[in-house]
Amino acid sequence: MMALTALVRRDLLIAMRAGGGALIGVLFFLTVVVLMPFAIGPDVPLLKRIGPAILWLGAMLASLLTLDRLFTADQDDGSLDLLTMGNAPLELTCLAKALAHWIASGLPLVVATPLFGFLLNLEPGQSLFVALTLLVGTPALTLTGMIGAALAVTLRRGGLLLAVLVLPLSIPVLIFGVAASNAATLEPSSFGTPFSILCAISLTTLVVGPFAAAMTLRQGLD
Repeated sequence: MMALTALVRRDLLIAMRAGGGALIGVLFFLTVVVLMPFAIGPDVPLLKRIGPAILWLGAMLASLLTLDRLFTADQDDGSLDLLTMGNAPLELTCLAKALAHWIASGLPLVVATPLFGFLLNLEPGQSLFVALTLLVGTPALTLTGMIGAALAVTLRRGGLLLAVLVLPLSIPVLIFGVAASNAATLEPSSFGTPFSILCAISLTTLVVGPFAAAMTLRQGLD
């Protein structure tokens, strides 16, 4: 357990020293939120209606922006082989790296969501509900993306493959995240169903993701 805690701390320090996934992700998130009103036009009711979808789309793309860093740095300095052959189970190692990535890249997006909601004319309560759904849904994005990152690091030009693999797998998270956000304001009585499904997706990826990523790394590095 101490080794996994040290691994999380190490990855967080690397993320901060490398420019910080938090800053890059939040700036990209802000860019999407700011550009959408220019594309749609000055229709305030429309922006308010589709605001949760814009926030979710921007957060999803921003969270996937730094996924290639999950294993690339370890491969470049040779530590990926040490992690694979270490005493700690590789599945727990992958889970620890996913946790560090989410803290560095996903959690800042959740914190920034209420502020960015004002740019889309969302009510504070509505922005908080969007942030809640992102808090539940972004771990699923990270854990799903970890599988693609593990496959991409074992292949040449894996960055292109990462986007092709991860984006389709992220669509269910986007669908139920937006559905829960809209239901929270338009029809609160129906909020529980999409939110529960979103929680179920995150729990499923929590179980499947580390095992799939570990299996991919073992086969790809052999």
